Amino acid sequence: MGRAGRRLPALAALFYGALAALVLLGVRDVMFLYEENRCSMTYMYEYPEYLKIKLPKKTARRYPAYELYLYGEGNYAEENKNLLLTGIPVLFLPGNAGSYKQVRSLGSIALRKAEDVDFKYHFNFFSVNFNEELVALYGGSLQRQTKFVHECIKVILKLYKDREFAPSSVAIVGHSMGGLVARALLTLKNFKPELINLLITQATPHVAPVMPLDKYLTDFYTAVNNHWILKAQDLRNLTTLSVAGGFRDYQVRSGLAFLPRLSQHDSALSVVSSAVPRAWASTDHLSIITEDPKKRMSVLNHHFVRHPAKMYEENPEAFTHLTGAFNWITVKASKWTYSVYNDSDGKYFSFPLASHRKSYSHVYCENSMLLRGVFIHGFATSFFLPSSLFKVVMLKLLDYPSLSHIVIQVPPAVGNKYTLGCEFFKEDSRTVQLPVTHIFSFGFSSSKILLNSTGLLYNVQLQHFNQVKILFKFLRKCNQRKPSVYRLHIPWSYEDSITVAKVPSLAEISAKLHIAQPHSDSSLPELNIYSSPDCQYEVILKTSLLQVLGQIVRFHAGAFPVYIVSNILLTYGGQLSTLRSTGQCSDFSLQLVRTAKPYKVEPLISIVVFLLGFNWFREIWESLSLPEVDAAVLSSQDAWFPLVSLILFLFGTGIAYWSGVFFSTSLRLFSSLWLTLIRPPELQKDKLITPSRLCGMISLALVSWTTCGAFAVLIIYLQYWFKVLKGHSKETSQNSSAHTVKAQSSVGSIPEATQSPSNSKTSAEAANILKLTQSKLLKIAAKVPLPLSVAMLAFGRMHLYRVPHFVTFSLLLHVLCCFV
Repeated sequence: MGRAGRRLPALAALFYGALAALVLLGVRDVMFLYEENRCSMTYMYEYPEYLKIKLPKKTARRYPAYELYLYGEGNYAEENKNLLLTGIPVLFLPGNAGSYKQVRSLGSIALRKAEDVDFKYHFNFFSVNFNEELVALYGGSLQRQTKFVHECIKVILKLYKDREFAPSSVAIVGHSMGGLVARALLTLKNFKPELINLLITQATPHVAPVMPLDKYLTDFYTAVNNHWILKAQDLRNLTTLSVAGGFRDYQVRSGLAFLPRLSQHDSALSVVSSAVPRAWASTDHLSIITEDPKKRMSVLNHHFVRHPAKMYEENPEAFTHLTGAFNWITVKASKWTYSVYNDSDGKYFSFPLASHRKSYSHVYCENSMLLRGVFIHGFATSFFLPSSLFKVVMLKLLDYPSLSHIVIQVPPAVGNKYTLGCEFFKEDSRTVQLPVTHIFSFGFSSSKILLNSTGLLYNVQLQHFNQVKILFKFLRKCNQRKPSVYRLHIPWSYEDSITVAKVPSLAEISAKLHIAQPHSDSSLPELNIYSSPDCQYEVILKTSLLQVLGQIVRFHAGAFPVYIVSNILLTYGGQLSTLRSTGQCSDFSLQLVRTAKPYKVEPLISIVVFLLGFNWFREIWESLSLPEVDAAVLSSQDAWFPLVSLILFLFGTGIAYWSGVFFSTSLRLFSSLWLTLIRPPELQKDKLITPSRLCGMISLALVSWTTCGAFAVLIIYLQYWFKVLKGHSKETSQNSSAHTVKAQSSVGSIPEATQSPSNSKTSAEAANILKLTQSKLLKIAAKVPLPLSVAMLAFGRMHLYRVPHFVTFSLLLHVLCCFV
């Protein structure tokens, strides 16, 4: 091999090593670089008990692995043993490999809340035991679980039939796949939708499965989502809330947890947990006990979207009586600040609006230190910042043309120090636009803006921020000790995020989207800066390469196996071509460098996706009963952007290359160890069917039937890995013997008879290779992997269970080459 030939593997190793390193950086961003866990553990004050509910014999016989339980603890559990229930029924459905005991957290907190109101309202929490089935990996159990939940709902409601004001419906809380099972109830023929009034799902992948490993799973998703889209008008009485976990949940990305295309009615809400105002606040009881779906939706919007810093009021009074011997102070200035410590007198601050309407468009007020009892009368749009530092309120004056005054009520604050601030401003003067750097700038370019703050609030509108992942850097210059608070507002989905700078003078914020901007939406995301007067802010914006990689992994990690196998299949086809032309099988890594090229597969898929945009081509495609191209589906879900498939293909090439290097190195290492421990026997002619192999096949079939097919496949994999190890050990040993024989025969010191084993082995191998190369099917077998690789990328990205079919077909042709 010449110098250029030796340089090629080194350059390939360096290039594919860089690709593998980029994948690892993306995985690191997803798995480790997220916000700190600010959730707190729930605790019980009494021992939990799970009372098993007796099911009808027919139901128990049909679903022997499933059970229904009632949660309780302490005296409450003891009182409910006779099942004389008077509460509001709530059914908890666990998710993939989930336990029915997970209801403890909800049930225990609900019990404490009921005790606080002297059991005026209380809940009876039921939980289903799905035997911890892995329904996220195997969808064959989902339909059975759905039917069992239907039976459980009927059993639960029968427990209340003799009670006064017996409930006619239940509320369901579903975690992960349990939320999908709850939605699937509405697809059952005999299910009555009025049996459910409220559905709350937590981290449920509604849009698509995280890993589409079998057809049962994808078909189940298709049936559920199609029903909810086509029968949307029938779901008006069902109030649905989906809460996504945010970036900390790397198992189910939040984009999958948004209820798909439910804009046809207003009874569904999807939020990210990080965007929920005062996320520690409990949901009002009215969200469950009321029969009015509009009222339930109003309650959910109150707590999970707006939360105007007060309890929910169904019909808030239009007039408020201001009582108390407080001092009245009129404030006419456009900017006002009030700081006080240990004030024993309450006050009313009145702001007349008539003099400000011509010059200003908005009024903004904030209260630091969260002084309790501060009320702003005139409108109800105040809200808490989750930083626990501010209560803020903003009013657009044009929305309230008849409002004459705003009144701030400040009660006595003995022992407290607080600051109030209000200002009138014109929106244009506080809004600036900042273009987002291109995704391929890789952080080398940036956009900057300098704000000389004279007020309390500034809005930075982000242009071209629809799918790009960016990093903000803030520099604040002033002597004030007020903390810096920044809020990223995404107008097309409830996924806002708020950051409080630990060091007020310097802060870095990463901005990533859970859902890309819809094509029909032209609104701009906003960065709200809750600023300090007389401070200077420098905002630096740039694209973060690491977070771009993290988003690629977060959105498309499930498709990595398809791209890896596609590269391996292309390499396999190249090896067969080399075998046919030279009579020798080339090294995997070298053949991958020569053969696995993205231009062989990507252009054809892009052309098909483009043509599917025309009705005439789509009609031809559907007439041939061809499945939909996965790239087109992902584009419709706004989960696809230009060049992402090329990037994923290159990532798959890097992973395949280093996987081959790792496997080859491991094989040599273990074969050396095997030679050291055991002397390999002579190579014998391998027969296709033997009695031992028949016994092995029967044994594996029994293992698959009694346990699971995956365990049998694992045994087969280990068996053939061991077989390859023994074969490599024999080859290494015989090659070593051949070199020794050759060296000794060159000096005439070895008898001719001693060379026969190696010669017979070589002739046997030559005969096998000759037979394979002379096969009439070898040419076809060498050409087939390319179209199979294209088909795999076209139809396997969202259907991983199709990948083995393409691989099996290619290997079947290889087997036939041994006979034809």
